[in-house]
Amino acid sequence: MPSTLKDSDLPPHRRQFLGQSATGIGSIALQSLLLQDSQAKANQPNTLPEAITKAIPHIAPKAKRVIYLLQSGAPSQVDLFDHKPTLEKLHLTELPESVRGSQRLTGMTAGQRNFPVIKSPWSFRKHGESGTALSQLLPHLSKQVDDICIIKSMHTEAINHDPAITFFQSGHQQPGRPSIGAWLSYGLGSETDELPSFVVLLSKNSFFQAQPLYDRLWGSGFLPSRHQGVKFRSQGDPVLYLSDPSGASAPQRRQLQDRLARLNRIRQQEVGDPEIASRIAQYELAYRMQSSVPELADVSSESESTFELYGPDAKTPGTHAANCLLARRLAERGVRFIQLFHRGWDHHSNVQQHLPELARQSDQGSAALITDLKQRGMLDDTLVIWGGEFGRTVYSQGNPKSFGRDHHPRCFSIWMAGGGIKAGITHGQTDDYSYNVTENPVHVHDFHATILQCLGMNHEKLTYRFQGRDYRLTDVHGKVVKEILR
Repeated sequence: MPSTLKDSDLPPHRRQFLGQSATGIGSIALQSLLLQDSQAKANQPNTLPEAITKAIPHIAPKAKRVIYLLQSGAPSQVDLFDHKPTLEKLHLTELPESVRGSQRLTGMTAGQRNFPVIKSPWSFRKHGESGTALSQLLPHLSKQVDDICIIKSMHTEAINHDPAITFFQSGHQQPGRPSIGAWLSYGLGSETDELPSFVVLLSKNSFFQAQPLYDRLWGSGFLPSRHQGVKFRSQGDPVLYLSDPSGASAPQRRQLQDRLARLNRIRQQEVGDPEIASRIAQYELAYRMQSSVPELADVSSESESTFELYGPDAKTPGTHAANCLLARRLAERGVRFIQLFHRGWDHHSNVQQHLPELARQSDQGSAALITDLKQRGMLDDTLVIWGGEFGRTVYSQGNPKSFGRDHHPRCFSIWMAGGGIKAGITHGQTDDYSYNVTENPVHVHDFHATILQCLGMNHEKLTYRFQGRDYRLTDVHGKVVKEILR
């Protein structure tokens, strides 16, 4: 009979080769865990070696962390940010074919015979020293226009939600690539050993049906799994299985943790799999989070003036406002990338009913976050981003009396603040119909390259070798939007 093969008898695969090499990711992570005690690690960032990160920081960083307020479903730029006074005269006229061109349409409007232009039902006013025009639906953000940069010339390639949001999250329309938060965790490490470097918060929205979100949107892809986002919950334990099971004492849990770590180290030495080192690190992090997360999630120590700043929703766990407040607390404690997903912006009908409510849910908390960070001296080194996966059409989907707006990838608006971004400016322009970019286009890859630049990383140098190729967040594209950087 043939003898039974052990894993160690098999030819090494890539993960084994990396783990067994002198500069292998697994060896590096394991060595860091074994040689550094938690007090020493608490006083210095857990960064990856120069051999992997190619000497990060590549440039002087302006930001230490990112808070990304992702508005899932695609907010209407023409009703919020991109003021088009000419639509008053063009209201209910047919969108010229010369403007629409050969654009790909979704199945929801491709069969329409007419494309009537619909002006925004809401008025716009200029605000601040910058004179930036914003919709009346954003009264709180209007007070912060001199602290933000609005990019009106964003454009993307995807026309449906899942590939579009996947593109923004990973630089690729198909699932499987690492998310942007995972890339930042990989490139910069963590500023704390008590919390994950990448945290995800999902906002509650019971107003109407929203697009689904999948855990892969904050996954690590082919990067080591310790870089994936950790989802915090608004009910029960903030993180699943954070509490000890009934009947288990703290000393017993510590003893079990130590024994499990010893077994994993033995296995790691045998097979050289870097994921085992990640597993050890995640077990230890989970143990420390048992004390750090409850304190983080307990907002009772916040002043009444802080709750007034964020608005009445801030006292309801899981709302966008409450998550904005929690994001500030995470940022204070050293989390690198904090991402809020606020769903429900997919308005194919009854825009006049749905959009005001979504804007109300988002506006005060988002604006308060800027003010709060600024008051605490944190805005300069915290990059705040607000935006969706694409925009909405200027023409009506369905009956103009209860009109909707279809998906529109050719131009839309986002805003950024702090962390190396110029304040009080508008970048890019669109045509009179908010349909095509006419000046300074910004692609998703450019957006990613610019975020990395703010954090001190050259998007062409932050790479990871997988299946024989060096991958990066921006793939083989992208250029930094230098005009918006200070």
